[in-house]
Amino acid sequence: MPTHQVTNQVPPLVDVDATDSPVIAGALRRSRMDASSVEEIRALGRFAGSAEALALGDRAEAHPPVLKTHDRYGNRIDEVVYDPAYHQLMGHAVRHGLHAAPWMDPRPDAHLIRALKFSVWSHVDAGHGCPISMTYSVVPALRAAPSLASLYEPLLCATRYDPELREPMTKRGLLAGMSMTEKQGGSDVRANTTDALPCSDGTYRITGHKWFTSAPMSDLFLVLAQAPNGLSCFLVPRVLPDGTRNTFNLQRLKDKLGNRSNASSEVEYDETIGWPVGDEGRGVKIIVEMVNLTRLDCVLGTATAMRTGVAQAAHHAAHRSAFGARLNEQPLMRNVLADLAVEAEAATTVALWLAHLTDRAVGGDDRSALLRRIGLAVTKYHVCKRGPVHAAEALECLGGNGYVEESRMPRLYREAPLMSIWEGSGNVAALDALRALARQPETLGVLLDEVKSAAGADRHLDNAVARLERSLSGVDPADPNALQYSARRIVGDMAAVLQGSLLVRFGHPAVADAFTRTRLEGDRGDVFGTLPCHVDTRTLIDRATPKTGAHR
Repeated sequence: MPTHQVTNQVPPLVDVDATDSPVIAGALRRSRMDASSVEEIRALGRFAGSAEALALGDRAEAHPPVLKTHDRYGNRIDEVVYDPAYHQLMGHAVRHGLHAAPWMDPRPDAHLIRALKFSVWSHVDAGHGCPISMTYSVVPALRAAPSLASLYEPLLCATRYDPELREPMTKRGLLAGMSMTEKQGGSDVRANTTDALPCSDGTYRITGHKWFTSAPMSDLFLVLAQAPNGLSCFLVPRVLPDGTRNTFNLQRLKDKLGNRSNASSEVEYDETIGWPVGDEGRGVKIIVEMVNLTRLDCVLGTATAMRTGVAQAAHHAAHRSAFGARLNEQPLMRNVLADLAVEAEAATTVALWLAHLTDRAVGGDDRSALLRRIGLAVTKYHVCKRGPVHAAEALECLGGNGYVEESRMPRLYREAPLMSIWEGSGNVAALDALRALARQPETLGVLLDEVKSAAGADRHLDNAVARLERSLSGVDPADPNALQYSARRIVGDMAAVLQGSLLVRFGHPAVADAFTRTRLEGDRGDVFGTLPCHVDTRTLIDRATPKTGAHR
């Protein structure tokens, strides 16, 4: 017999439209994209919020991939077996063009469309986004070898998911990965010791060990190795043109902090066959564009996680009562929720703006290319740094209910640090921003012009821009140690000013006001939930609360 009744528990947050987020809806309105493109995004958003899609993510996470180094007869096969749910997630992502499809999409806003889809879909499962993101970023790097690009690009951009491991040209679609870092260097890829020796047929034989190679069942990999004339980039297929397996020995799968649905591996190359991508010694330069695009996805992924976290928190607070009132009616909880909502909207706004700049840069706009270069560098550092603390606070809003796996909040919390680590941890990202300013000084002028386009609209923003200019003018470029010591402060200030300017120009007035008063004027504490009086918390929370059932 039952001993109790379940009361005061929150209904599951399912069957919502992921594009109902006001910041996503605002981006769709501003983009002026055609109706069919908008419907593509909305269709994916409706499915992403469905119980069916969320269940796929749950199953893929609950059943991690398994490494099979040998078949039953003792032959080396080096394959990873995934749960069927993972393949279903991949199929949806590829069919909707979240991978490399924009590179062959003639629409002028193809990269923004892709970013919006990536943003509404990613909260279903973070792990499978890794091969999707890498495939997106490989294409411009591969164009350094036109013959290889002409061969593989159509299949990399195809919207057919084909998971079988076989000769690439016999497949309906391809996925690509990267194999860069090594034990002794990590982000310092110039310390790599993997060798690449040229052969008379134009190929190279690659020998060495790679410390992190995610999605090892991808068809193609860009690999960094030391050629006779320096660090170089190579295309390494899992299966060679004659149908035989390339040497790609999977040593183990990583036991990671974050997602379990995707495999990350260590790979041993032993005279593995690769084709050069660009000239010898230009490996780092070739890979920079790839890194910039995966950094864009780091920002998009963090923004998505923030929206997911605050949506769960706001939904919980709208239904849960404590101490005689709904949680979302209690002033302190309202302050926390509103503060989380501001952070999520700011992150999403700058992420989608960077995707819009990608469209313009790809279209040949030099100013947009410069702005994107510095904007990505500072934003990757700052937004991705905010992700873990945001996830922790959102989880806490659910109390003990948020600490159990069924809530999905622990997954969000464990995954959050990845976006700050992947493609350069905080220090690497901050130093890269300074490197961009040193090598292309004009990027600073472009960034300042951009943020000043909102001059006079918000006094807090104006004050912050003036302080930023003073701090930059006080930096002695001849003292690299002092400059490096201050890197995080300088880059963080640049990122916050950029976000504030975008919100003032394009965001909701309540969001912009809360952001500039707190993030730019320093009127806040060291945790979320310290917004000053007179901030419009009701509007901020309403914007963050998912519309379910009759409230939709």
